[in-house]
Amino acid sequence: MAKKDKDIKTNAMRILDRNKIDYEVVTYECDEFVDGISIARKLGEPEELMYKTLVTEGKSKDFFVFVIPVAEELDLKKAAKSVGEKSVEMIHVRDINKITGYIRGGCSPLGMKKSFVTVVDGSAKALDKIIISGGRIGSQIIMRPKDLISVINGKFEDIIHKES
Repeated sequence: MAKKDKDIKTNAMRILDRNKIDYEVVTYECDEFVDGISIARKLGEPEELMYKTLVTEGKSKDFFVFVIPVAEELDLKKAAKSVGEKSVEMIHVRDINKITGYIRGGCSPLGMKKSFVTVVDGSAKALDKIIISGGRIGSQIIMRPKDLISVINGKFEDIIHKES
């Protein structure tokens, strides 16, 4: 397990510690939102390992979380189908904090205010590790995709837009 100073532990990291899940924390200098591709470059990591967390609202008014590669786009139809909804829409950026407890650029699939149904794109299954937000801007968590699925009680599904 990663050992870091207590003052930089986030809810996401505490959850991983509590569940005895191995992870590594990497940090970068930043004080505002930066896109995931730029973060991958800053960290010297392949962008294919970098995943972003997206929050949607379904027709039912329930919220759903999707974790996809940073260079990809969420396919809203596939996403809705994966959670048994008729349709889902991205939430407005201004609502991220109210719904998740996180801010844009620091939204992790771990440690949100509430537990939401979470789907990780199936592309992560083939990877030994993925990089997700550590729960604050400037902090990333490197972990095994299967460990993420286990701790969030999530599932893998094909949810990204593919060119036809």
